[in-house]
Amino acid sequence: MSTATSVNILVRPITPEDNHAIADVIRQVSAEFGLTADKGYTVSDPNLDNLYQLYSQPKSAYWVIEFEGRIAGGGGIAPLAGARADICELQKMYFLSVLRGRGLAHELAVKALDFARGQGFTHCYLETTAALTRAISLYERLGFVHIDGPMGHTGHVDCEVTMLKPLG
Repeated sequence: MSTATSVNILVRPITPEDNHAIADVIRQVSAEFGLTADKGYTVSDPNLDNLYQLYSQPKSAYWVIEFEGRIAGGGGIAPLAGARADICELQKMYFLSVLRGRGLAHELAVKALDFARGQGFTHCYLETTAALTRAISLYERLGFVHIDGPMGHTGHVDCEVTMLKPLG
């Protein structure tokens, strides 16, 4: 005999109360994939514990994903620092293993790209690392193309995969 169970998943904008939980998610996922602070990955970001404040800036947004009432992932969009005003960056897309394979990264990325279009951005940039093969595949399916090198000033010196998507 098998019993069906429902899973309670909620995608919503970040709140100040989420800061600690999403920072913990980012640290856990980073450790899982060997993305250490000494290499300039997100875990070295001085704003990691204050994402609500960071994404409360103009033309920025961050969403968290709750799984069974607990923060288990998130992602956001913001203007790309040091680039033209019409280029944004898909940022801090991190998901605990319990969320992976459910299509939530795709759903969240689409939400972020729709938000970016609504803010008048014409292109979306992202950086990642070759170790995150599933993420790279997702970005390629979403229409991101590989570019020759970094754009803007992200501070992520070891993110060797750089991609760009027109938002037209």
